[in-house]
Amino acid sequence: MAKIAFIGLGVMGAPMAGHLARAGHELSVFNRSMGKTQAWVDRYGGIAAISPAQAAEEADIVISCVGTDDDLAAVTIGRDGAFRTLRSGGLYVDHTTVSARIARQLALEADSRGLHFVDAPVSGGQSGAEAGTLSVMCGGSAPAVEAARIVMQSYAARVVHCGEAGAGQTTKMVNQICIAGVLEGISEALRFAQASKLDLARVHEAISGGAAQSWQLDNRWQSMAEDRFDFGFAIEWMRKDLGLALDEAKAIGATLPVTALVDQYYAEVVAMGGGRQDTSALVRRLRKP
Repeated sequence: MAKIAFIGLGVMGAPMAGHLARAGHELSVFNRSMGKTQAWVDRYGGIAAISPAQAAEEADIVISCVGTDDDLAAVTIGRDGAFRTLRSGGLYVDHTTVSARIARQLALEADSRGLHFVDAPVSGGQSGAEAGTLSVMCGGSAPAVEAARIVMQSYAARVVHCGEAGAGQTTKMVNQICIAGVLEGISEALRFAQASKLDLARVHEAISGGAAQSWQLDNRWQSMAEDRFDFGFAIEWMRKDLGLALDEAKAIGATLPVTALVDQYYAEVVAMGGGRQDTSALVRRLRKP
């Protein structure tokens, strides 16, 4: 079993760290809100650290799941960052969805300190984190990814090495681009079916066995029809992710017209007060028959 420091105990990080504890790993945990840190330790055991640096002092592996580029920079290379105390040869695995730029930057910084860095954003949302069925897309060296895979299997059903540093983040952008287009298609299809006075359950039964089938169709069709959006991945988080994809597209000369349009549609839903609702709330901007 490994000595692991886990940084970031939000809706994703807390259950992921919980799976590691149940697997028998020795954990030191940190969250900016000490209340969350203590609540996690009260439930799972381990050590409550007062900074990322303290959490990493005795660790073989540090894992983070925070919010933004700035958050990640703070917990790695900041004044009390984990890079300052993680032992030489140690492994840092980041599950935050951030820019490919900072992932590549931190990989270089880690290498200069004798550390190994893997950018490893996840897909599957809160339900996947709680069930331990996340899909992880990794960027970094093959040995580092394989070392990370051993512990990530505690909370992931799929771990894929996508390429060098930053490749995990750009693959996550591909994932979000796909989801944005699919959810807009389902939103339009649902409203069309409703306007046509069709039996929605039968429509789903008919189309889910063919080329239209998708995870979003199977898991969100009914809840979208019932105007239930109080679960899953929040729109404000999706807008952050789509912004990263649009910025990266500009940098590499790619065009994302549908993604840009759906991002504007999400902005409309946010203006309607739906920023914390599930991404399937995209359907709200279309008039209900």
